[in-house]
Amino acid sequence: MDSNFLVGAVNVATTAAREAGKLISQNIVQLDRVKVSVKSQTQNRSELVSEIDLLAEQEVIETLKSTYPDHNIIGEESGDQGTDSEYCWLIDPIDGTHNFIHAHPHCCVSIALRFQGEVVVAVVYDPIRNELFSAHKGGGAQLEGRRIRVSQNSRLKDSLLCTGFPYRSGANLKRWMKTFAGLMPRAQSIHRTGSSVLDFAYVACGRYDGFWEFGLSEWDIAAGSLLVKEAGGLVTDEAGGVDILTSANIVAGTPKVHEKILHIIKNV
Repeated sequence: MDSNFLVGAVNVATTAAREAGKLISQNIVQLDRVKVSVKSQTQNRSELVSEIDLLAEQEVIETLKSTYPDHNIIGEESGDQGTDSEYCWLIDPIDGTHNFIHAHPHCCVSIALRFQGEVVVAVVYDPIRNELFSAHKGGGAQLEGRRIRVSQNSRLKDSLLCTGFPYRSGANLKRWMKTFAGLMPRAQSIHRTGSSVLDFAYVACGRYDGFWEFGLSEWDIAAGSLLVKEAGGLVTDEAGGVDILTSANIVAGTPKVHEKILHIIKNV
């Protein structure tokens, strides 16, 4: 694929992400004015959506459509537009909605471009810290224009890991608890942040050494996985497969740490 096209797509996605990010940063300090509703009810809790999720997603869609009117778009809130195109944008307008609605300053806008089933562009913007992560296939990963790499750590006992709790109860929760019990005494520490996309981004820039989570959606995985891969890390499903967009259970990390996490998950 033409690198000029990919660079251009990164620039358009960056504009979209920054504009959506303004809505987040402006409203996280006045949440009493923000409407929140229940998107769906799970067995143990509610999945919530705020009006800022909807406005931010619409902002991203309008920016992308102004440049790429023929591309398909799948948004977490608006769903699949159903356009017949080899190009498809995957949008999570606020990854970390629960953080956002509690004014916890850890959330982001996630935008990825998929071409013929493969993610080729990624932009992740944290408007609270004003940090923009970006990548395109074959071009490496960047944080605010500076090249980033995964950490050099290879030992699990020296690793800072992160994870996300399975949102729905059932088999995923039981299995996740077993993996947590297997990894906790072997790692230096394990965090849970509430934003899987930023977890991926933090692996890409070396802040975390490894990450695993079960029950993710395609828009949770797309942008962050490309960041990690372009930063020299590995991303697979729980069985080690690389067709990750069709999987919900993901493992990412430095090559050695990824291998060790995967080994434990396979054997719990």
